[in-house]
Amino acid sequence: MAITVAQAVLKRDKMDDVVRDAVMMGAAAIQPMVTTRSEITLASLSRGRRLERWSSIAVASAKQCGRAVVPAILEPISFEGAIASISALTLPAPCLMFVEPGGTLAATPIGELDPVPPPRATILIGPEGGWTADEIERGAAVSRQIVLGSRTLRADAMSTIALTALFTLWRDV
Repeated sequence: MAITVAQAVLKRDKMDDVVRDAVMMGAAAIQPMVTTRSEITLASLSRGRRLERWSSIAVASAKQCGRAVVPAILEPISFEGAIASISALTLPAPCLMFVEPGGTLAATPIGELDPVPPPRATILIGPEGGWTADEIERGAAVSRQIVLGSRTLRADAMSTIALTALFTLWRDV
């Protein structure tokens, strides 16, 4: 099972920790996204050579945890670009958008997902401050909205928690 983590870029160096932990947890790829509430632009990410930094972190994390393959750290894109990429997939795979409890009435508790693992999936993780109402609405067009219980979790911990929950649900631990 291959899970791509599409993570909103976080403040300061928190994204470094997300990359390190997602690699450690077994993510197949990491797709940084710039969302409405991200405090950085695509241009500043490029100027700051963040992609190179994250790729180096991924290599170090893969070595440390004994992974034979280093997951791809994809070029940062906008939230709109991520939605378009998911929509354009020729072989559709489940897309799960993790939202805050109460963020939308359409959200499904993670425990209600099908326990049969898909061959691949994408998870969308929002920024500090959460998704905007517009992003939740646009994300609903290409994803299933998921909540992880009644707590609002930190954006920098969310991908690790979501991967752990999905790998446990799908018996890939």
